[in-house]
Amino acid sequence: MTTLPHYQLAAHGRLLLIVVSHRLAYHNNTCDNLVWFEIVGEITDIETIATGSGIRILPLLRKRYGPGRWRKLKGVATVRLFDGTTHLAEVHWFEAHGIGKRKMRIKRFLD
Repeated sequence: MTTLPHYQLAAHGRLLLIVVSHRLAYHNNTCDNLVWFEIVGEITDIETIATGSGIRILPLLRKRYGPGRWRKLKGVATVRLFDGTTHLAEVHWFEAHGIGKRKMRIKRFLD
């Protein structure tokens, strides 16, 4: 079982959850095994934001996960946060054929 950092345990209000969500994305961004939220159900309204050289971290993605046709996508999903609450959120992630979804993060809450 993973011990949660103290700043996450102190989050109670909507405003604090938004601040914590940026920290959640940071943790997910730096180490893929530290995920403080999970997707509940399916991701809907999926749109491509960028492809190929339009992705700023393309060299990092290729180095860490391998070559592929990388795309940055966004969609809407219900997420369960570390404290057990569920929210409708806009999520962003990177994806390549044969590699799958990587570096998923919450960008904003929609509810």
